[in-house]
Amino acid sequence: MIPIASRVPDPAVRRLTATLYAYAFLSDLVLLYPLYVVFFADTGLSVGQIASLFVIWSAAGILFEVPSGAWADVLSRRLLLCLAPLVAAAGFALWVLVPSYPAFAVGFLLWGAGGALVSGALEALVWTELDRLGAVDRYARVLGRARTAGVLGVVVSGVLAGPVLAVGGYPLVGAASVLACLLATTVATRFPEHCAPAAVRVPVAEPAMAARPVGAAPPRQDEPASPDDDGDLGWWDTLRAGVSQVRTRPPVRAAVLLVAVVAADWGALDEYTPLLALDTGVGARAVPLLLLLLWAGVTVGGLLAPVGERLGSRGYAALLGLVGVALAGGALLRHPAGFVLLAVAFGAAQLATVLADARLQARITGTSRATVTSLAGMATDVLIIVTYAGYGLLATAAGNAVAFALTAGAYLVVALVLLTRRRRRTAVPAGVAAALTPGPD
Repeated sequence: MIPIASRVPDPAVRRLTATLYAYAFLSDLVLLYPLYVVFFADTGLSVGQIASLFVIWSAAGILFEVPSGAWADVLSRRLLLCLAPLVAAAGFALWVLVPSYPAFAVGFLLWGAGGALVSGALEALVWTELDRLGAVDRYARVLGRARTAGVLGVVVSGVLAGPVLAVGGYPLVGAASVLACLLATTVATRFPEHCAPAAVRVPVAEPAMAARPVGAAPPRQDEPASPDDDGDLGWWDTLRAGVSQVRTRPPVRAAVLLVAVVAADWGALDEYTPLLALDTGVGARAVPLLLLLLWAGVTVGGLLAPVGERLGSRGYAALLGLVGVALAGGALLRHPAGFVLLAVAFGAAQLATVLADARLQARITGTSRATVTSLAGMATDVLIIVTYAGYGLLATAAGNAVAFALTAGAYLVVALVLLTRRRRRTAVPAGVAAALTPGPD
């Protein structure tokens, strides 16, 4: 294992983390976030047209996700982090300069592409730099705090959006959003990036924290090198190596699937929380207050990453069980007090997502780290779209609360699989058990 702690140049770690937190905050300090649906409606778009824009947004993320991960591995992860806010800024500027359905569609394509450029590249850069500094054991807590910084950016944008709209209308809101993106790009230029040749890279033993949430055994030192460990690869070869690593290494495949399932379910349900709030009987003006409670829960969940690192396999399964039960209970209560349970659930889901990502980073080897991480992002996007579709059908038949509760049941299923995979593998479908059960490292 690479020496840690005593050899860490603390100023270098502080520079990395400070840059990361500022980047995460500014990337989500977009005043259009809480207003874009209203903006579209004010422009004259129908509900169906707005829904089609969301599909375009998700499709763009899926289309660009994996190729951008390979670009990050081959070119520069820092370069992609600099470009991503610029691409999103172009989309926001287009919205307010030419407000129309075609402009909104192109803007969502650009926004989706910008998100894809960040996904994979950010996690890979942070893990690699912490690894180089001998501080890779800090990854989960650093990522958790970065997610919290992003949440704070969303909260601040929600606070500022109304006053800015009152002063200058949508043009000023759009200008402020573009400015935040430009500042994020400026901050991204301060990211350190040191990419040593693959031939001299030292494999990093998987931190106990990353392995333990799903009960994996520590990696064996005699594990054969993966096909992407040899020399510098071009874009296509890097893409193939990343796909091959997910396809041929059960521990990596299990970690990718776990990230996708854990992140997708609550990520999709988040879009329906305003409807749940209205179903409790509160007025429209009270909805933002209830949603603020959820964001507070997400913030706490990100900050609890150091505590979550100590969770074992059963503890992680219990965490997922808490997410499922609290989501369902909060929705079925049909009362504003239910949002306290939802806040607990969202916080636990944020923590579970951070720990799942840390586990994935610990299992990736070779030069295709961003590519593999992007594959997890693509799988997450696909599952989110599936969840949107399933929720729509359930809500039409049984209402929002029941659809929300049933969709949250996915966490209970995953928790059960993680708890029983060794003793009762025959109790779950063979394909699911094989995908979620880590193989020997």
